[in-house]
Amino acid sequence: MTRATRDTRSIGAFEFECGESISELELAYETYGEFTGDNAVLVCHALTGSAHVASGPRGSESSPRSGDGGQHGDAAGQARAWWDAIVGPGKAIDTTEYFVVCVNVPGSCYGSTGPASIDPATDEPYGADFPPVTVTDWTRAQRRLLDDLGVSSLHAVVGGSVGGMNVLEWVKRYPDRVERAIPVATAARLDSQCVAIDGIARRAITTDPDWNGGDYYGGPNPDDGLALARQLGHVMYLSKESMANKFGRRAAGRDAVRDTFPADPAAGFFPYRDVESYLDYNADAFVDRFDANSYLYLTRAMDDYDLAAGHGSDADALAGFDGEVLCLSFTGDWHFTTDQAAALADAFRTAGVETAHHVIDSDHGHDAFLVEPENVGPPIADFLADGVAGRAVTDARTGTDRETAFAPVHASLFGD
Repeated sequence: MTRATRDTRSIGAFEFECGESISELELAYETYGEFTGDNAVLVCHALTGSAHVASGPRGSESSPRSGDGGQHGDAAGQARAWWDAIVGPGKAIDTTEYFVVCVNVPGSCYGSTGPASIDPATDEPYGADFPPVTVTDWTRAQRRLLDDLGVSSLHAVVGGSVGGMNVLEWVKRYPDRVERAIPVATAARLDSQCVAIDGIARRAITTDPDWNGGDYYGGPNPDDGLALARQLGHVMYLSKESMANKFGRRAAGRDAVRDTFPADPAAGFFPYRDVESYLDYNADAFVDRFDANSYLYLTRAMDDYDLAAGHGSDADALAGFDGEVLCLSFTGDWHFTTDQAAALADAFRTAGVETAHHVIDSDHGHDAFLVEPENVGPPIADFLADGVAGRAVTDARTGTDRETAFAPVHASLFGD
């Protein structure tokens, strides 16, 4: 049985990249497997993910706990481990072989210190007084936690979406501590279209009267604004093809409840469509588990990230890394495109890094890295074991697939 633990640890005072400090930064984390000195794999979660990357043995410390869905530090809102199909005994990231660590990032609301946490100086939640946080801050905090755990080097660091940016920052900032890197469905920076959508999402939150300048704890939460922000995110994560296949223009069932915001009396004349019902249902579920301020902080961190910051180019930023890298991208992903992944792979190659770019044919969209384990698992497993020589990864020299027999899986991340 694979050992699994869940814990929260203070790394003491922490100065953020912005120059502001807090007296104590606590990090929630989970570990899976046994550490042997050279087998650590750090998994970096995506925007609204938690440290609960995989399910532990029944009855272990990492079993889901009851709670209020995250605003007071509980990961129960993600009781379904977010990458359970990839991480675990006998899976792509095999916890009988690797010691897997996943850390909830600062600024989140799943156990690590963030806007909803109590400021010891005031005995009140930080709210909007929490320091601005960056992907660099996430990486520095993770390194300090790993130091405390006695992990001085990583066999690999892997993550998807903004978690992939976290991977890139590890390679850039601590190249001597990483042997292999797997940035999945990510890029060196977010493009202007996605930055624009994120900006609208944040505006939805900050114009909700209940946001109250970020000081809403103990009162009504800005649920309407957060729901709209999350709906924009869902649209960005799905492709046109996947939305057409799943919803089309069908009207929702007669039991579906229309929830217009603001109330629109004329809406009753028109059909309440299946895609609208889907977005409303999942937005309602999201506001029960996530904190609006955290959403503001984490999307800003993602939008701000630029691999080349402080360097002349992406390749210059990666020049210190002498390990190997596997970039994974998906054809239906317009949030982080295959072209962006190809540019990232080219930057690694320009820096002299042994690089593979494996493109997975999928029409699911950005969420493919979460819901297509049959496609994602084999190249990750092969790369962890054999690097760019792995049979299921893209040839680093020719850029062509060695094995392309993985069929896309069309499943919903948000329902059965």
